[in-house]
Amino acid sequence: ELGWISKVHVNRPAVVRHAEQIKKWRTVKGNWQAAWLLKAVTCIDLTTLSGDDTPSNVGRLCFKAKHPIREDLLKALDMHDKGITVAAVCVYPARVTDAVNALKAVACNIPVASVAAGFPSGQTPLEIKLAEIKLAVQYGAREIDIVISRTLVLTGQWEDLYEEIRQCREACGEAHMKTILATGELGCLANVYKASMIAMMAGSDFIKTSTGKEVENATFPVGVVMMRAIKDFYWQTGNKVGFKPAGGIRTANDAITWLMLVKEELGVEWLTPELFRLGASSLLEDIEKQIFYHVTGSCALQHDLAMA
Repeated sequence: ELGWISKVHVNRPAVVRHAEQIKKWRTVKGNWQAAWLLKAVTCIDLTTLSGDDTPSNVGRLCFKAKHPIREDLLKALDMHDKGITVAAVCVYPARVTDAVNALKAVACNIPVASVAAGFPSGQTPLEIKLAEIKLAVQYGAREIDIVISRTLVLTGQWEDLYEEIRQCREACGEAHMKTILATGELGCLANVYKASMIAMMAGSDFIKTSTGKEVENATFPVGVVMMRAIKDFYWQTGNKVGFKPAGGIRTANDAITWLMLVKEELGVEWLTPELFRLGASSLLEDIEKQIFYHVTGSCALQHDLAMA
């Protein structure tokens, strides 16, 4: 629907003002904070995307994915029997088999997600992108985080962008597809909205802010614009598309603020792993520290949360 795309206008000053207000929201305390943090845990895509990833550190990540919070802390909150795990484990395609085997070894059905399609730059021929997606699915990935070609956005080639994402969606088969927009490299908020719409029109199950490798990653102005696009798409089509902020989300307060923003913009029905994810590698450590403090009244030492 190119007519829909051509009419887009984003009031940047209003979006920025709204984002500033978000930063001033009062956070929740006590048991309410613990509840929001446990909700955040269930929406985390626990991620390792390092050049020195090995089968052993991927296996360690998978164990932590199944046991994100220490068992005695969950018992103190009466949440030990609620099956709290992270939403997914995210790795490079070459490490997908390691993650699948590690999760099988601990009898866990958490899906493995894999980045693909020329991650993180997107500067890869489409044929290679599609082959990489198919290989990741073949290795056992049940979710694929693709990355778009920013060049197509910056030069206004919307039909080509649609076709690229559509072919990626086809290559994913039964796997869920999250489309990374790399919003810090799209130039303006209007392009963020347009790219969000194109990605959803092409069949994305999720739209995601960033690869985590850009200079600017998940920001509240970008989050507001992407969520407004999701809302508009839902009103027009009846299809619910998920949202995933990623990159730079490191503290428990950050996680709660993003959850509150999703609740404010999209509603409670989006606060599930099926429609909301947090892309993070170090966030879980801070959440577990906050829960430790809530339960014990003291700060965690290094040996208290060794797995974190």
